[in-house]
Amino acid sequence: MPNPSNARPHTVEIPWRNKLLQLELDWVGVAESACPPVVFLHEGLGSVSLWKDFPEKFCQAHGLTGLVFSRYGYGRSTARPHDERWPVDFMEQQARDVVPALIARLGLVKPWLFGHSDGASIALLVAAYHGDMLSGAIVAAPHIMVEDISIASISEARDAYLAGPLRERLARHHADVDSAFWGWNDVWLDPAFRRWDIRNEVARIRVPLLAIQGEDDEYGTLEQVEAIGRLVPQAQVLILPRCGHSPHRDAPARVIEAAGRFIVEHGPARP
Repeated sequence: MPNPSNARPHTVEIPWRNKLLQLELDWVGVAESACPPVVFLHEGLGSVSLWKDFPEKFCQAHGLTGLVFSRYGYGRSTARPHDERWPVDFMEQQARDVVPALIARLGLVKPWLFGHSDGASIALLVAAYHGDMLSGAIVAAPHIMVEDISIASISEARDAYLAGPLRERLARHHADVDSAFWGWNDVWLDPAFRRWDIRNEVARIRVPLLAIQGEDDEYGTLEQVEAIGRLVPQAQVLILPRCGHSPHRDAPARVIEAAGRFIVEHGPARP
């Protein structure tokens, strides 16, 4: 089966504010699909390579085309200048401007979004702001408000990064690992970020939505997805036992089956 990456770009330039962002891309799955493409949005320390082979396996299992990209500040995309501090609404900015610009720049028609952690929060915000651009969204371990458990785990991540081994592991996946780590860690541990809350925005979502979370998520309680279920009437909520903050790594077969079935059942055929 042909790999769609053979004929499609591996980088794209997106103008954003006073910058021209160079975003790293990887195309996965089948070259042509009856369903719209799936755009993967990584976690707060993620990148194209940190997804590993999950997007490829997911798309191949269901005959889908996928786009994996590294957000600004991550992977081989444009790095965040070390003196630039991300604002509390950095995820809202990504959802309002960068993701829609990427979709438009690549000519993607009614894509699905598949987000993890911070990427899941961005996917929710895109669905709230630009739902007419999407077929729907799948969000794994999303954050819709800040909890004590989140701050505690992110503080532990800072200590592990300063100790060395975490930095060494992440350096294999980011051209500027300090840009990636501190951009994420500093904003989450900013006292002003404790008030970050997107429940009002989530309540505006009208597209099909599947929210997935592990029972043992170390970065958030189950209220994150249970609240989504209350706020979005059409949302389906899947809670996985013996699963932590990364359902696609801890329970890949279950996620591939459930999320793929959701897309096939809800996704309109691509025009």
